[in-house]
Amino acid sequence: MPGITREEVAHLARLARLELKDEELDHFATQLDDIIGAVARVSEVAEQDVPPTSHPLPLTNVMRADEVRPSLSPQLALSGAPAQEQQRFKVPQILGED
Repeated sequence: MPGITREEVAHLARLARLELKDEELDHFATQLDDIIGAVARVSEVAEQDVPPTSHPLPLTNVMRADEVRPSLSPQLALSGAPAQEQQRFKVPQILGED
């Protein structure tokens, strides 16, 4: 497999609107080639009978089921409010809309 060239890195840099120096082009070409090689090695290890997964362990929902329980009445919940209207907290209007 041919390696990543300086010209390819320069082209990618132009597309990304990055200004790279000559020594950076060589450095990034080597790094990108190493990354592509590592990805290729991982692909070689993958077997046909192993399905792709996003998690190594199965996920389970740890949330409890919803359960209806007694709660505060509207009067008790609003008892400490400085102002209320139609069983709701009344706050100053901030958007100037009706």
